[in-house]
Amino acid sequence: MAEYNITWDLDSIFEGGSDSQQLRDYIKQTERHLSELETLLRSFTPPRNTDQTKDLSTILENVQLVIKKLGEFGAYVSCLNAQDVHDVKAGALQSKRSELGARLDNQLTQLDQTLVQVDDDVWKSLMNQVQFIEVSFILNERRQLAKDKLEVKRESLINDLSVDGYHAWGQMYDSLVAKLSITMDGETLSVGQASNKLHSSDRRVRKEAFQKLQNTWAGEADLFSETLNHLSGFRLQTYKHRNWENILKEPLDYNRMSEQTLNAMWDTITDYKKHYIPYMKKKAQKLGLNQLSFYDVEAPLGDTENTMSFQEGAEFIIKQFRQFSPKMADFAEMAFEKSWIEAEDRPGKQPGGFCTSFPDSGETRIFMTYSGSPSSVATLAHELGHAYHQHVMTDLPVLNQGYAMNVAETASTFAEMIVADAAVKHAANEAEKMSLLEDKVQRSVAFFMNIHARFLFESRFYEEREESVVSAERLNELMIEAQKEAYVETLDEYDPTFWASKLHFHITDVPFYNFPYTFGYLFSMGIYAKALEVGADFENQYIALLQDTGRMSVEELAEKHLGVDLKKTDFWEHALKLCLADLNEFMELSE
Repeated sequence: MAEYNITWDLDSIFEGGSDSQQLRDYIKQTERHLSELETLLRSFTPPRNTDQTKDLSTILENVQLVIKKLGEFGAYVSCLNAQDVHDVKAGALQSKRSELGARLDNQLTQLDQTLVQVDDDVWKSLMNQVQFIEVSFILNERRQLAKDKLEVKRESLINDLSVDGYHAWGQMYDSLVAKLSITMDGETLSVGQASNKLHSSDRRVRKEAFQKLQNTWAGEADLFSETLNHLSGFRLQTYKHRNWENILKEPLDYNRMSEQTLNAMWDTITDYKKHYIPYMKKKAQKLGLNQLSFYDVEAPLGDTENTMSFQEGAEFIIKQFRQFSPKMADFAEMAFEKSWIEAEDRPGKQPGGFCTSFPDSGETRIFMTYSGSPSSVATLAHELGHAYHQHVMTDLPVLNQGYAMNVAETASTFAEMIVADAAVKHAANEAEKMSLLEDKVQRSVAFFMNIHARFLFESRFYEEREESVVSAERLNELMIEAQKEAYVETLDEYDPTFWASKLHFHITDVPFYNFPYTFGYLFSMGIYAKALEVGADFENQYIALLQDTGRMSVEELAEKHLGVDLKKTDFWEHALKLCLADLNEFMELSE
């Protein structure tokens, strides 16, 4: 088997990085397409009957072309920024992407408002025509959302102001984080590298990393409270003018799910948390502690760190994918062979990991920092799940490829579970099996407690932000309160500056970048259970489910492919019982 590169190849997309002339030519081409779309929209009038479809068809073709071009450009710039936080030219390109994105948003706003003007009966007839049927869900969705927004001029003004207002605060956060560094054992680390130390088996290392990270984030807390307050303030002002009273309206609409489903999920999780309290006590005991601290929750049990090289991890993932889905395994193998993955552990990289798609070239890229630990192998599988999801969507209309974050996390978590389960089954001995099982249970704790703390914090923060600016000190208090509640007060020390260190609170693409992770985790549990039940025939059913993620609500998706009602607690209880199976097995082994 060929030796896989641990760094990615971006030159196959645009040669030359942030100095690429090929990229600059592509940007000019994209701007020309944007101008052509603007010209088409200026003369576009609402169809008055079903014979007037040519203009709408032409506009939709152009919209999808521009989305594809901007997606390609934006993905490339994200990769440049991630691989080298000191790449100043990449930062300038990010600003250009925001500018062009605002232009497209204005055009889409104008299109949506024109569609609102179409008579309802004419609209229904249009959506039944052959050229529109395939994208009718998206068009109906856009038309309905447009009814909830302001008129074109005011929405366009919001889009324009967001470039140097809303989005600029998110970019400011990224720039500030890029400048931070921490010294440990004489080595200068980025905050991402230092955060990796929180997974060390040595508590001294974890504690030192946690304290130094706390000091670093606390030292910049006033600046980060500025970025958070201002981007959330922009959001809230926009909601006020649109008469949106529910702070969850935008994230729920974005994730195509109802508040009833969200509440059913969190209510069931809250009810089941009591089962995890003995686990938290048992883990503390295994680590020789009276009680866990925040930096102990993700500590490994046993010596299972750095057990797989990147090559070994890749080969293990491909092998396990193949048992569930040969097509997914073939895709993963191709991604490794073509160097689509940036996994090197080096300074100067952004913290965290992501998968981004290049819709024009039909490729994807994965970014992470690989350490060789079981959790690192799981992360790599997780991101490959994202990549495969996009891969099976490539031949669909671009409008139908816009699946939301909650179902995106379903595919990634499904892939992660395949690998985590396999790791447990292939454990060399009972001690390693217990350690790997604990790693699986630990992920449940992350989704049910850590993510819940983020949700509670963000909900309460927005309530207070509606009244006034929230100080750094108050943000710390809100975070500790949320963590105590979410972790059922099982810890003796919490992470007050988590609101500053967690990128997700400062992302401007969508608010409440938290609950979709938990949804995806539990939804994937249901899919995984069906995969085990169906066996080899499941592969095509799984692909069909993924291909529907961009063209129906999550409730419709679950009903069609799993036969369940997400608004009721039954599904969530069933998924949580699957999680408890791992928990119970761990508790038995730990005795």
